[in-house]
Amino acid sequence: TPATKAQTPDSPLRTPRGHRQGMGSVEEISEAVGHAFWDTQPVPSLNAEEEDACGPINPADPEKVRAEPYNLPPAFEWTDLDLSDAEQAKELYTLLHENYVEDGDAMFRFDYSLDFIRWAMQPPGALDYWHVGVRVSQTKKLVAFIGATPADLLCHGQRVEPRPPPAADKAEEGEGGAGASGVNIEEKLSGLDLDGGATGSAASSGGGAAELGDQAVVEVNFLCVHKKLRSKRLAPVLIREVTRRVNEKGIFQATYTAGVVLPRPVARCRYWHRSLNPKKLIEVGFSRLAPRMTMVRTLKLYALPDQPVTKGVRALKEEDVPSCCAKLNAYLRRYKLTPQLSEAEFSHWLVPRKGVIYTYVVEEAGEDGEKEVTDMFSFYSLPSSVLKHEKHTKLHAAYCYYYFANKTPVQQLISDALVLAKRHEFDVFNALDILDNDSLLKELKFGIGDGHLQYYLYNWRCPTVVAREIGLVLL
Repeated sequence: TPATKAQTPDSPLRTPRGHRQGMGSVEEISEAVGHAFWDTQPVPSLNAEEEDACGPINPADPEKVRAEPYNLPPAFEWTDLDLSDAEQAKELYTLLHENYVEDGDAMFRFDYSLDFIRWAMQPPGALDYWHVGVRVSQTKKLVAFIGATPADLLCHGQRVEPRPPPAADKAEEGEGGAGASGVNIEEKLSGLDLDGGATGSAASSGGGAAELGDQAVVEVNFLCVHKKLRSKRLAPVLIREVTRRVNEKGIFQATYTAGVVLPRPVARCRYWHRSLNPKKLIEVGFSRLAPRMTMVRTLKLYALPDQPVTKGVRALKEEDVPSCCAKLNAYLRRYKLTPQLSEAEFSHWLVPRKGVIYTYVVEEAGEDGEKEVTDMFSFYSLPSSVLKHEKHTKLHAAYCYYYFANKTPVQQLISDALVLAKRHEFDVFNALDILDNDSLLKELKFGIGDGHLQYYLYNWRCPTVVAREIGLVLL
């Protein structure tokens, strides 16, 4: 996407190609096949009439879910990754570090930490069975991966339809019929032929340490194939296999994001970037010094106070979880596509983890003298490797995450987030124009980036929404 001039001196700011698109290889796959594939799938076409209701597009039949893993090309085999195991987690880290999304000019590449990967892929209800890897049979080297995690969503105030009972349970109970919504989420990012080639070894048989809760959809992420094996067409088979495994557990709906336009986005959003360390950003090529602006003037423009403006700001604690979870869910219900979190999920996603997630609350004394949390804001850490630069090797980026603002204005909360992100030595603070962000981005000196992000739902029809009606933040 061409850079768009922003109303800040060192803009336009670049959003690396593929930035935050949800599945790492989606652009390669989708651009190679066009949109013909989508005509066969339960998603609205790009030229379809606007939907005026919500609900599944096609029904599902859990009993028709394939029982056996899909075939891999010769010399490859399936594997489940237990990310609690240090060696297996390091294998995935290495695969992503060396082969995952980088921008089109090969200047930046995401550098997910081990702690971030575990945070992203092991929420409550996560299954090792959905951490789908491919190994070389002879050497056991991990060369491809795709993952799915369970979630719960509201769409235009309606819960995305619950999953039907798994096929095995239905057989035991002597039941028939289709149950709830959906069809396979297979191939949802690809129009490629997924015949899968010759038979490979099938190592996976289900399971995982966690118990799946009552979440109704999955979020699919981290599709990655080793650069030297892109011609083996492993990505389409990965998508099909994770689909099969999700369907086996009775879930037939998915959500995902992409940096390209596929049939058909629920919403189209834009990235904005706020300089925290403008000198470094200019040096690595993330942004540029504007005409008639000196470095001294630029540094002065983006200077931040040493302390948050809001009184009573402190880090979130575990004991805050029940009240903050309820307040966040209530706040998010104002949006038309939004998650709802259990207390266990809230604790996982938002209790601070150094180097991963930073969450702060505003606490004040109530009328009875008891302290009460009134507001919350958060951001997570996702650095990028700076490629081929003689001085800098890493760009430290903070991403705006969830918040609720009951007494303190949102703009003031995000301004405090900038101060705290700067204190934690982040170089840039990134935000989409979702939630209430659009109202404050320019005032807080964010510059518009050159990256778009599309939100999608698979096998779920709904009216399209504008960015400010999105309450869902996908990693």
